[in-house]
Amino acid sequence: MRLFALFAAALLVAVSAHAADTARARLDAFAKGLHSLSGDFSQTVFDARGRVSETSHGTLALEAPRQFRWQVDDPYKQLIVADGRKVWVYDPELQQVTVRNQGSEEAHSPLTVLTDLSQLDRDFRASERGEHDGLQWLRLVSRSKDPQFEYADIGFDRDGPEQMVFTDTLGNRTEIVFSHWRRNPQLPAGTFTFVPPKGVDVVGDQASDTPPSGH
Repeated sequence: MRLFALFAAALLVAVSAHAADTARARLDAFAKGLHSLSGDFSQTVFDARGRVSETSHGTLALEAPRQFRWQVDDPYKQLIVADGRKVWVYDPELQQVTVRNQGSEEAHSPLTVLTDLSQLDRDFRASERGEHDGLQWLRLVSRSKDPQFEYADIGFDRDGPEQMVFTDTLGNRTEIVFSHWRRNPQLPAGTFTFVPPKGVDVVGDQASDTPPSGH
C-alpha cells in the first residue's frame, strides 16, 4: 500500500508538472522581471492563396509599456519606431516618413504583450493551442471592435517565444521566427526616438503636447 501511495504521489507530481508546461506558463516565465527586450527576426508573408509575397530580416526592440522598434535590414531598408505617442515609418528608398498618433492599432499589437502581460489579459482573449513543431502555442484574439488581424499564434520553446504566426483580415499570413533574444539589455539612447532625416518628405502630423517616455 505504501509503495502504491508513493507511486501515486510521484505520478501526480509528474502530471502537475506536465499540466503546468503550457504556452501561457512559458510566457509568464519569460516575462517575469522583463522590462525591455531585443532580438533578431526573419519574416515571411504569404498571400491569401498561400504564395510567398515577401521575405525580410532585421532586428527589433521593445520596452514597457509602449515603445517599439522594428528595423528591416534586407532585402530593403525600413524602420518603424513607436515612441509611446507617435509611430514613425521611414522608407529610405522612397525618402519618405509617415507619422501618426500611436493609438489602438499599436496598443493591440501581439508583440507588445511580451513586456506587458496586463495588456494580454485586458486586450486579448487567449487560448492554448497545444504543442506542435516542438513548441507550445498560444492564440491571441484581439478584443478590439476593429482588429488589425484575425488572430496571432505565438509558439514558445522552453526559453521563450520562438515563432509568431498571424493572419490579417484579408487572409494574408505572416510567419516570424525570432532569435538571439536579449533580456533587459542596456539599449542605446535614442532607440525609441526618431528624428526625420533632413530632406525627406514627412507625411502626417508631427505635433504633440506630450513628451515621449523612456529613451
